[in-house]
Amino acid sequence: MSTADMEVVIDFEYLRGRQSEFVVKELSVLAKNMIDSFRFKSPNSMTPHGSDENGLNWEDGQIAYHDLYMVVNEAVAWFALLYCYDIKKCKFLT
Repeated sequence: MSTADMEVVIDFEYLRGRQSEFVVKELSVLAKNMIDSFRFKSPNSMTPHGSDENGLNWEDGQIAYHDLYMVVNEAVAWFALLYCYDIKKCKFLT
């Protein structure tokens, strides 16, 4: 198995939560022969609104937010080398 087969890139779009924390709305995983994307529901009940910056809306999503950890773990389970852009996003994923 080549090194390229063991690499995966993770990126996500987020909104800001009540205390300005990251709230992941869409997570993407890209590897040599795989592209996958996941959209999460809001972690809290709130009035519908979104972000002018990235066009995301709190109402969008199919996956319960409490499943974020499980989804990330399963999406990258077979990869030895994980890459993420932006130090803040890397810290969040860690």
